[in-house]
Amino acid sequence: MQDNDIHPIMIALRAAVGAWRLSIVDALAQRAETPYKILITTMLSLRTQDTTTGPASERLFALADTPVAMLTLSAEAIEQAIYPVGFYKVKALNVLKVSRILLETYDGRVPATIEELIELPGVGRKVANLVLTMGYGLPGICVDTHVHRISNRWGYVQTKTPEQTEFALRAKLPPAYWIEINGHLVMLGQNICHPTSPRCSQCPLSAWCERVGVVRSR
Repeated sequence: MQDNDIHPIMIALRAAVGAWRLSIVDALAQRAETPYKILITTMLSLRTQDTTTGPASERLFALADTPVAMLTLSAEAIEQAIYPVGFYKVKALNVLKVSRILLETYDGRVPATIEELIELPGVGRKVANLVLTMGYGLPGICVDTHVHRISNRWGYVQTKTPEQTEFALRAKLPPAYWIEINGHLVMLGQNICHPTSPRCSQCPLSAWCERVGVVRSR
């Protein structure tokens, strides 16, 4: 694809995503949930499918949805609420650690910079960018496996890791698309652009995609 193709691609994506189920974080953002709930949900979502993350976060927030309330729970209670998310024991401990840091260092507020967020236990650049964009509406580019795979498959970037993809997109993706690209590509990746055997015949972006690395498609 040519760099300028990103404009018709984003138009086509916006038209297509209405037929697909929102990612869990986009759904939270649409409901104007707090940055804290978005932070905790994105921490739970790592290496876990949305179909598992959604119910797990709902069970947890039914017990506690603020740092103060979360610290009244034991690690075991949090584990039971969030099971079977991936690495649920580690995540339960990180939820408690993060909640304590927020109270002790930030007066209960979730920080609004990447630099502060990635200092929190269990928070990397993916989670930090999601908190900025979905929790605060601030510029950021969240790159997960879908964004990394698809933007390379298009031929828009040529990178080896999600972090490299984030910085490549920061350098060339028009800022107007930064916040929305993650949610759109997550839905595209879940429904059409699968890691193996993508549904290229059904893809609304097939006219622009170079299909880099695609060996088999449907």
